[in-house]
Amino acid sequence: MKTIITLFISMFLFVHAGFAQNGEDEIRAMLDERDEEIKELLGPKGNDYTQDQRDQLKDIINDVIDFRSMSETALGSTYDEISDEEKEEFVSLFATIIRDNSLNRLDIYRAEVTYNDITVNDGTAEVKTTAQLENVRTSVDYDMELQEGEWYIIDMSIDDVSTAESYQRQFQSIIRQRGFDALLESLRKRAARA
Repeated sequence: MKTIITLFISMFLFVHAGFAQNGEDEIRAMLDERDEEIKELLGPKGNDYTQDQRDQLKDIINDVIDFRSMSETALGSTYDEISDEEKEEFVSLFATIIRDNSLNRLDIYRAEVTYNDITVNDGTAEVKTTAQLENVRTSVDYDMELQEGEWYIIDMSIDDVSTAESYQRQFQSIIRQRGFDALLESLRKRAARA
């Protein structure tokens, strides 16, 4: 009986390790493919970009982000207190702003990326990378989630600063001082400029 239990545990660990390795490989392949597409579209340093190229870059950079999950983190407990219509508008505005901000510094996407660690655990993953552009090294980490067979970024941290948590601090400050409606109006104006 002890041998059967040991065998069962060994098989479980082997299968679990196989799934984790498969997840790591999928994530690395997906991020590598995205990185190559971006670099190919960017071309050499100093290029000017057409609006079509900028739109393509925006899609490639952001289509792997789950803006709803990031929005929930960014709004904190307020997310559960607002109506479904307000949630939909907030997610849409937040996505527009993040997508627009992603093109602020295009040179950063030319960085060489090194994967330091990919940890997969029950449909979530933490990816730790280092991006090196010229002599500057920047840690870029991703929190990811498996949704319907596809991996999505639910948060990213640059030099240990979480994107969602940074927005959460800004948004909570506005909500405390002026209320959620003022935050929504501010986001409408920012999104209109995007």
